[in-house]
Amino acid sequence: MNQVFQLGLKAFVTPAGFAVTPRNFRIGTFVSFRAMKPKRHLASSSKPASSFDNMEDEKVNRLVGSTPKDIGVESDEAGIQSVKNNPERIEVMTVQELRTILRSIGVPAKGSKRDLVSALKVYVEKKMEVGSSHVEIEEVSSISAESVSVKRKANTKSISGERKAKKFSHEEHAQEIYSVPEVSALQESKRRAKKSPIGDETGEVDAKASVKTDKISVTLPTVQSEPWTMLAHKKPQKGWIAYNPRTMRPPPLAEGTKSVKLLSWNVNGLRALLKLEGFSVLQLAQRENFDVLCLQETKLQEKDVESIKQCLLDGYENSFWTCSTSKLGYSGTAIISRIKPLSVTYGLGISDHDSEGRLVTAEFDSFFLLSCYVPNSGDGLRRLSYRIREWDPSLSSYVKELEKKKPVILTGDLNCAHQEIDIYNPAGNRRSAGFTDEERQSFGANFLSKGFVDTFRAQHPGVVGYTYWGYRHGGRKTNRGWRLDYFLVSQSLADKFHDSYILPDVTGSDHSPIGLILKL
Repeated sequence: MNQVFQLGLKAFVTPAGFAVTPRNFRIGTFVSFRAMKPKRHLASSSKPASSFDNMEDEKVNRLVGSTPKDIGVESDEAGIQSVKNNPERIEVMTVQELRTILRSIGVPAKGSKRDLVSALKVYVEKKMEVGSSHVEIEEVSSISAESVSVKRKANTKSISGERKAKKFSHEEHAQEIYSVPEVSALQESKRRAKKSPIGDETGEVDAKASVKTDKISVTLPTVQSEPWTMLAHKKPQKGWIAYNPRTMRPPPLAEGTKSVKLLSWNVNGLRALLKLEGFSVLQLAQRENFDVLCLQETKLQEKDVESIKQCLLDGYENSFWTCSTSKLGYSGTAIISRIKPLSVTYGLGISDHDSEGRLVTAEFDSFFLLSCYVPNSGDGLRRLSYRIREWDPSLSSYVKELEKKKPVILTGDLNCAHQEIDIYNPAGNRRSAGFTDEERQSFGANFLSKGFVDTFRAQHPGVVGYTYWGYRHGGRKTNRGWRLDYFLVSQSLADKFHDSYILPDVTGSDHSPIGLILKL
C-alpha cells in the first residue's frame, strides 16, 4: 500500500500521554518520500564485512587447516581441531571462510561477522566440553507470544539415562545450544525476574512459553509489548535494573527554559528505512519534536543526497551529509537541523577513512556537535589495530582542539560497549568486535579519561539499557543487546543536560535512536 512518508512535520501534534519540552523553535517539515514496498528484506546486520588481502587469506587458510573450497564435512574435525587449539584464530577469519566452515558442520551461517564468529566459538566450546559427544537438533519451532516448543534428541555414548537428562538441563541447554538462543534469554529472564528489585516496572507478562525437552518441561514468561523493561543480562550485579523510559525520564523543563533537543540514530540504511510499511518519520518528529537529528550508516551515495535535499521543506532545511566514496553504499553520516549552524566540516583528516563518510561536525552558538560512525573492528586484527592506534587517538585530539573554542558533543554509533553492564553476555563476547579489552581501554583512555562524560551512564549508573540488537536471533524480543550509541559531552556541559535517554520502542533499524535534552 503506497503512502507518503514525510521526514519532518507541518503542525505539531502531541500524542496522548507524551510530554514534550516547549522551546522557542519553529516546527516545520523536512523530507517527503513516496513509500514503496521493499523488494528485499533488510540486511541482517548493520556491521558490514570486508575481505583481507591475499596474504591474510593465506594466513587464515593455514589457521583452519584448509582452503575455503576444501572445507567440508570430511575436513570438519581437522578445521575445528585447529581453531580449538587456538580460539583467537577465529577472529581473523573472513566472513566467507566463517560461513563455509559453519555450513560444513551444520550450523546456520547467516548474519554479520560478529554473529558468525560467535556461532563458531560456541560450537568450538561445545566440542571442547563434550569431546566426541554429538548433539542433534531434531526440531526447533519458532518462538511466538503463545508458546515455544523445542524437541531434541541426544546421541551420546558416554551419557545415558538420568546422567543424560542432567547433562542437558534447561539452564545448560539455554547457554550452550546456539540454534535456540531465544530460549536462553527467556530462561534467563525468568531467573532474573524473581530477583528483580523493580517489581511491575519490568513490564507485564502477557503470555507463557513452554519449553519441552527429553526429560524436562519448563514454563517461561515472555514480555510482548515492552521487552526492554525486562532485566536481561547474563551476570547482573546487585542493584542493576532494566531501563524503562516510561518511568525513568524526568519531567519536562519548565516552560520558557531555553534548551535544545538532539536525537541520534544509526538507521542502517536510510532508503530502506523510509520504504518500510508502518514506519513514518513524520510520527517520530511529531512525538519527539527534536531540533537536530544526527544519522549514521545512511548508506547513501552522493546522487541520493541531492534528490533528498530537493525535497527539503520548511523547518529542517539545514542538512549536511557525507557519503562513502571508497565503498559505495557503506557508512555515511549526516546532521539535519532546524537551527542553522555557524559552520560545518567533514572528516577527520587521517588516512583514507575520511572517504568512508564517518564524521560531520557542525558548529552552533553554544557547542560543537559531531555525528560519528566509529570504524568497526569486526573485520579483523588489522582493523582493530587501526582503530585503537589511529582513529580513537586522532578523534580524541580533534575534539580536544575544538573544545578550546567551545564545548563539544560527540554522538553516534561509537561501536564500543564500554562496561559489562552495557552488553547482555559479557563473558561470551570478550573477544567480539565492540567489546574487546583493547577497544574498551581505548574508549576510556581517549574520551572518558580526557574529561568527556557518558551522559546516559552518568544519569543512570546502575541501569541496563541497550541501543543495538542483532537481527539474527531476534534480540529485541528478548532484550539481548549492546549499548553502542552514545552522547559524550565536555565536562563543562555535565551539569547542563536535562535528560539522556533511549527510544527502544522505535524500530526500523537494528539500533534504536538516542536523545539528549540540553539546557542552554
